[in-house]
Amino acid sequence: MNLILFEAHELGKALPRRDERSIHLLKVLHKKTGDTFDAGLLDGGSGIGKIEKVGIDGSLSFSFEVEAPPVPRLPVRVGVGFPRPIQIRRILRDLSSLGVEAVDLFSTDLGEKSYRDTKLLDDGGARSALIEGAAQSRDTTIPALDVFSGLADWLQKRPWEKSTLPIRAAPLLAAADNVRPEGAMSRITPTMRPVVLAIGSERGWTDHERDLLEDAGFLRLSLGSRALRTETACIAAAVLAIEKIGELG
Repeated sequence: MNLILFEAHELGKALPRRDERSIHLLKVLHKKTGDTFDAGLLDGGSGIGKIEKVGIDGSLSFSFEVEAPPVPRLPVRVGVGFPRPIQIRRILRDLSSLGVEAVDLFSTDLGEKSYRDTKLLDDGGARSALIEGAAQSRDTTIPALDVFSGLADWLQKRPWEKSTLPIRAAPLLAAADNVRPEGAMSRITPTMRPVVLAIGSERGWTDHERDLLEDAGFLRLSLGSRALRTETACIAAAVLAIEKIGELG
């Protein structure tokens, strides 16, 4: 936890003893009353927090001062076929840490239908994973997260066209596939924004889905001949896209 993140409604209130942020500050970092720490306001700026008091009950009172505005998220959107629930947490955490703008989940022809029933999307688990990723990367914003009934629904609604980030050119649309790849990554240039990536579920795309993607303007992107886990494919494709648009430095 490289940045202690607070939500607006938590300012001016004490953190409970069992809150993971209290535990991290007091037990892991060994902070005490009067000590400062790196902090941020979710969807706001970053700055310095200060422990004002540790209560008898173990609660932690703090103050927070903003010093810098939030860093803009990167113009990369990742659409992914529903993976296993345990993978969803990892994917959301790591894509949030990388700074992508948005993550979309949708059902696919070969995907396990029961994965859509995960409680992560309703019990706060998904949001928690996004926040964990942001805290790891010292970010104060998280990706937008949306769920679609299927690939066709996602392609029809084209959520990337509603992006609030500046668009320098027509978006680059690419689908990870190991069948007849066209080397889409080589076509990405720093002026192309946003980059929209489609990653299939564990069993890959069907021919029908490939036709839908191609009809929607998606290029086939090869991540090599090896069969990758969904979470690995998501991170690898996102990192390659971020590098191609010149956002790795």
